[in-house]
Amino acid sequence: MSAEPHQTYRLNGISCANCAQTFENNVKDINGVEDANVHFATSKIEVVGEASIADIEKAGSFENIKVIRENTEPEKEPFWVRHDTILLAALLLVFGIVANIVFGSSHYLPNVLYGLSALIGGLSLFKAGLINLTKFRFDMKTLMTIAVLGAAITGEWREAAVVVILFAISEALESYSMDKARSSIHSLMKLSPNKARIRRNGSEQTLAVEDIIVGDTMLVKPGERIAMDGTIITGFSSINQASITGESIPAEKTDGDDVFAGTINQDGFLEIEVTKKAEDTTIAKIIHMVEEAQEERAPAQAFIDRFAAYYTPAIMVIAALVAVIPPLIGGSWGTWVYQGLAVLVVGCPCALVVSTPVAIVTAIGNAARNGVLIKGGIHLEQIGAINKMAFDKTGTLTKGTPQVTDVHFFTDQRDRALSCLKGLEANSNHPLAKAIMTYMNDTHQTIPKADVQSFHTVHGKGIQGEINGETVYAGSPDFFKNVPADQIKDYQKAGKTVMVCGTDDELLMAVALRDEPRTESKSVIQKLHALGIKQTYMLTGDHQQTAEALKNDLKLTDVKANLLPEDKLSFIKTQENGKIAMIGDGINDTPALAASDVGIAMGSAGTDSALGTADVALMGDDLDKLPYTVKLSRKALGIIKQNIGFAIGIKILALLLVIPGWLTLWIAIFADMGATLLVTLNALRLMKIK
Repeated sequence: MSAEPHQTYRLNGISCANCAQTFENNVKDINGVEDANVHFATSKIEVVGEASIADIEKAGSFENIKVIRENTEPEKEPFWVRHDTILLAALLLVFGIVANIVFGSSHYLPNVLYGLSALIGGLSLFKAGLINLTKFRFDMKTLMTIAVLGAAITGEWREAAVVVILFAISEALESYSMDKARSSIHSLMKLSPNKARIRRNGSEQTLAVEDIIVGDTMLVKPGERIAMDGTIITGFSSINQASITGESIPAEKTDGDDVFAGTINQDGFLEIEVTKKAEDTTIAKIIHMVEEAQEERAPAQAFIDRFAAYYTPAIMVIAALVAVIPPLIGGSWGTWVYQGLAVLVVGCPCALVVSTPVAIVTAIGNAARNGVLIKGGIHLEQIGAINKMAFDKTGTLTKGTPQVTDVHFFTDQRDRALSCLKGLEANSNHPLAKAIMTYMNDTHQTIPKADVQSFHTVHGKGIQGEINGETVYAGSPDFFKNVPADQIKDYQKAGKTVMVCGTDDELLMAVALRDEPRTESKSVIQKLHALGIKQTYMLTGDHQQTAEALKNDLKLTDVKANLLPEDKLSFIKTQENGKIAMIGDGINDTPALAASDVGIAMGSAGTDSALGTADVALMGDDLDKLPYTVKLSRKALGIIKQNIGFAIGIKILALLLVIPGWLTLWIAIFADMGATLLVTLNALRLMKIK
């Protein structure tokens, strides 16, 4: 049996979570549709089955929802075009007020104008509300419809018009605010060009990215954006990779280097071999993962969703009691039915429902724009609760490659010593030998390397060879007799590895090397401690002495040395009294990353395994993103709590006005609109965190 067709569309006009749910249910009712899933945070819908765009738009006609193919950029209409009914309704309300002043409240004209204002401004509201009533769905629009119809029945035509207009303005502003919250991910989508200049079979042509295949040669001029991931075949240029890594400083790239779609070729002509399809590029994966992350419910949001399921029926019961009980004990039916309608309006759960997702969408979008991929609301919350961090050493806290830090000569024949060491190390492939040769080529270019005969490696000790008929050695201090212990111990206490060069009769020189800390490591640790991360650990396979020296340099609270990958995993698993994050390269430290409360991968641009394993990926090779991520998470948690407090607090204050009978429909709608706008604008403050 063939699988049902699966389509994904972008949506324009989704203004609230409740509307999204109603729209989803309507689409599911379309003949031929097996299933549908609306993603409110990212403004998308997935449809399983047969349905035309016209059918889907008809299902969303109550909200005037527009359906756009996923890879198509929607046209932005001017505000007055998109909301012309609000403007017309407001104009009719003004005419009604003028007519009331001129003809008096007893004249029919003011009420006619108020009624037309309510009808025109609330047509989509009533359509959705009445459909919901027939299906016993009690959401925000259902409550508003009952309230407005009740106001009209009781003769409060002006109140009905004011409520409709204020509600329409509230939805328009909420829609605008959500668009702002989604703008970070939308800006990422615009970075990668839709077309590229390709050389295929000897001819040049411009192709849509979907038609480009792996192995094609892409031609990129200076100043152009790179459209596909690939490897440079010919050329040299500076590449602005801010869209992927968040780093504004361009990276120099030449033959054999990898480049990413969405980055900018600044000053050189490049020929690039395409290595990934359009849907597999790093930026496409980032966009997909960020959209998934924005949809993933955080614990706070899951709680709000459960709470809202009971909250709306409870509000309806309270409204009914307010409308019925006081008249039964002597109150006025007109007054208390009106109060009950006002309770329905003020009780709309919109602000409460939107309080958490708008903050999560904004925070995750801001993080993505700054080169940090947070893969879900749950991880965003957990980062804020972290009080311990464990770091892998090599390539995370350090640069990942050893460097010569000190040179000490035991002889006055320095050129001879350098020439002998250069000759021996040139024959070795050991990482330390490569580091020494880099130092030699940078610092002692004029010194010729000695001609070495009979070269071989002495396992566990070093290397040796004959130079001018004399055996010369290079290796650990244990390889030699009478090495000055004090000098060597001073280097080792500083966490350095020592290589000695000499003959059977004399010592020539010693070289100290160390995998140097990143320039930002010490300041990052200080910032994390200042943010309240109480314990910072370094987990390494290095010797205890080397690890202790680095720990003291960076001011870490503790270090665990001589660890195998399974030892790192065991350390993470045995942590108690708080939550711990593990920061590593996403490959060697995969078990520990997976076991920690939050796994953070370093330098993940283009690394599929890191993107797949970690909860958070720092796309640039930059630890400075870590304090920013903690700060953003904690700010987001604070704003979520504020928003929930605002949403509930404002409604409680408004409901208290029922007791003296002061609650009016326009106060109720102002309370609902004010709460919704307040939580949305409060969440948008997360866009400013750098």
